[in-house]
Amino acid sequence: MASRHDIRQAAFLLSFEKLFLDEELESLFEGAEELGEFLLLNDDVKDLVRCVFDKQEELDSIISKYSDKRALNRIPKVDLAVLRIAIYEALYDDKVPVNVAISEAVSLTEKYALEPDVSFVNGLLGAFSKELKKDEG
Repeated sequence: MASRHDIRQAAFLLSFEKLFLDEELESLFEGAEELGEFLLLNDDVKDLVRCVFDKQEELDSIISKYSDKRALNRIPKVDLAVLRIAIYEALYDDKVPVNVAISEAVSLTEKYALEPDVSFVNGLLGAFSKELKKDEG
């Protein structure tokens, strides 16, 4: 069985790819299956990608709210894909604690982005989680 980490990484890679392609998610999934080299492409990965894109407008508005230095269209696509997944998981996946969603997002950013992006993602998600805690408390 695939780990949550593997599912999240595969969903990130597909979400990132989707930012460059003007095609339906199903076509993206089919293309990844045809290549056969994909890390992981199971129902959990597809569900996470679908959910993130279904909530994209809401997620982007949250990202915009906490990104005081960069407009949404100026945020690197790697960061955007990571942030969408992390915020989605923090808000909608009861099995993923907020601190885990943030930690995993920072880890993905360290792996795939530039050093300044790590600070940006960590800072934005930190501010987001503080607000979440205030709302819950």
